[in-house]
Amino acid sequence: MTAPPTASPSARSGARLGAPRSSGWFGGLDGLRAVAVALVVVYHLFPGALPGGFIGVDVFFAISGFLITSLLLREADRSGTIRLGRFWRRRARRLLPALGATLLVCTTAALAVGRDALVGIGGQLLGAAFFVSNWVYTATGVDYFAKDAPELFRNTWSLSIEEQFYVALPLLLLLLLRRAKRSTACALLFALGIASAIWMAVLAFSGAPPTRVYFGSDTHVFGLLLGAALALRLYRDERLGGAPVIIERQAQIRLLAISVGGLAVLLWLACVLREGSVESFAGGIQLATVAALAVVAAVTRPGAWLGRALDVAPLRWVGARSYGIYLWHWPVWVLGAELMGPEGRTGAGSWVLGLGALLITVACAALSYRYLELPVRALGLRRSVGLLIRPAQGTLRRRRIASAVLVLLFLTLPAVTIAVATAPSRSSSAEAILRGQEALRKKKPAPPPAAAASTQPVGGDITAVGDSVMLASSPELAARFPGISIDAEVSRGLGAGLGIVEDLAGRGELRRVLVVGLGTNGPVLDDDLARLRSVAGTRQLVLVNAHADRDWIPGVNADLQKFAAQHRGVVVADWNSAITPRPELLAGDGIHPEPEGGSRYADSVAKAIAALQQPDEAVGFGAPRR
Repeated sequence: MTAPPTASPSARSGARLGAPRSSGWFGGLDGLRAVAVALVVVYHLFPGALPGGFIGVDVFFAISGFLITSLLLREADRSGTIRLGRFWRRRARRLLPALGATLLVCTTAALAVGRDALVGIGGQLLGAAFFVSNWVYTATGVDYFAKDAPELFRNTWSLSIEEQFYVALPLLLLLLLRRAKRSTACALLFALGIASAIWMAVLAFSGAPPTRVYFGSDTHVFGLLLGAALALRLYRDERLGGAPVIIERQAQIRLLAISVGGLAVLLWLACVLREGSVESFAGGIQLATVAALAVVAAVTRPGAWLGRALDVAPLRWVGARSYGIYLWHWPVWVLGAELMGPEGRTGAGSWVLGLGALLITVACAALSYRYLELPVRALGLRRSVGLLIRPAQGTLRRRRIASAVLVLLFLTLPAVTIAVATAPSRSSSAEAILRGQEALRKKKPAPPPAAAASTQPVGGDITAVGDSVMLASSPELAARFPGISIDAEVSRGLGAGLGIVEDLAGRGELRRVLVVGLGTNGPVLDDDLARLRSVAGTRQLVLVNAHADRDWIPGVNADLQKFAAQHRGVVVADWNSAITPRPELLAGDGIHPEPEGGSRYADSVAKAIAALQQPDEAVGFGAPRR
């Protein structure tokens, strides 16, 4: 996600459709922005439809670096320098009104919607206002790719990277253009971009957290830098304001092949890249950037066929409002998901949520563009503030807009203050996990195991190893099975849990019934299940299946069921079926159980243990048929 690149009013394709195209206009960029924002919106609002749609951010970065550098070069040619204050005022005039409206309105809505939407809202607002969200989220360990209990303004991370770039780029260009040739400046920006791209790959291979790799200004600035280098490389040949350029048919075909090929690569990556994966950070995003730069270079040639095709009215309309669409779509989706609850993130509910969020997003972006962004661009920030203070001095339309903005401020500013003051420090899922952690710390010593292996197992006979879902359910497990031994931790997968089981077995502390609940955080491997069965030996093994809005969950549950059906003494505790009809018993993330949900978790484990005490023929689990 990123704020779509913007230009000054004089360098845009016109504030409205049909407006005259200035000498600073680049063909095809509005349409390309529309394509990029579509990738991001589909990726977020319709999970699974475009698993790699996050590369839309890199298309935006490439466009931004190219466009802003081209405008700065044009200013340097015309006036002999880059007027920094004027450039930064134009950036503020373009970006702040829509950003401010989104922050105020969505925070006010979050106050009405519920507690999880407000977690950490004060830090989020400060990060967005000062354009350091990416580092705020890195410091707090936010997972960009997690959609359970998401932060309301998580999407401002990429806007922050762009604004940091907009502060540094004109300073760097001013220095380079005064002391070096344009070719030298191009080479330096290109080298910096390549270094950033390599650094992202290096951190990914080193095992750095995905959030650090993805959110870092140092790791994710290469699209902007390479876009700037492209602008420096092409500017001499594409100098604006000269005689019209006529491209021969053969050159047109070549440009069309480059641009169509680049778009095809972007679509392919959007369909196949895995979010948060090493291949995304070490090759995928870099390839997306190269493809985006190729398209930018091809479609912005005056008269290019695809550039004209991308300038059709619907795409230009979306592209002109892509900044607002980007700003609104994520918090609107988060608020909708909070209202609908966990069922809104799965099945048909997820499509209802996505379509509703899309309609609201487009409406908010259109209203913001027409009644806030365009007037401020026309008047400037100072005159716009003056009109709010003295609305009678403007035209009738401007007085009405000023009055509407005053009402908006009157309603939202107090609500935002209350939201920041009353925001919870932890989400409902974090509270559920904390409850489990406290229960484990207060656990009483386990009673001795039952005397005879043939008796119904009690708590002293059971060892449980699991993830945060088991951790949140541990008070209810302990109440159902007094003396049970529970070792559960956040973000634990089967690989890590297997090591814990092996360690317990080596110390002779593994009891005669082993309960394993480790399917929430990633796929399970057949080899790991086989090792688990080998370590368990003659012990009875209960595999708790998983419930979450994550791509791998259906596969995990199918693999566990298949494994249990093929091995004697193994049974599945069907937590998924137990909780699916009652999503209201889960925390706001739709994964971790509240107390009543924890009771259902304990019930599913109890039923599985009871089933293990029945004859194989009665429960349907037996040794492999040979």
